[in-house]
Amino acid sequence: MQLNEKVYYFTVLLYGLFAAVSLQKSVRDRLEDIPVTGLYFGICWLSLTIAALLLGVGLYNATLALSEKGFYGMAFILALFGAIAVQKNTRDLNAARNSPEMR
Repeated sequence: MQLNEKVYYFTVLLYGLFAAVSLQKSVRDRLEDIPVTGLYFGICWLSLTIAALLLGVGLYNATLALSEKGFYGMAFILALFGAIAVQKNTRDLNAARNSPEMR
């Protein structure tokens, strides 16, 4: 794989990670009645969708074996899941430490 392809996938991965974490935080903030503008919430969804589409288009046009394309696609999805899970667990732990029951 050429360097420009590697950089493309890395950039799409970072963009997707930022969008997923930002969306998860926005959803959680809304559930906790912390104000989140509709515009920002929409941009988070749009960014996550664009990142997934960019990955899909890149993999569709790549000269990789089908198994490699599947590997990159699953790695992208699992990276997004991992980033969201870590952020959620960190926030839950901080909330539990600051709750009156834990003091």
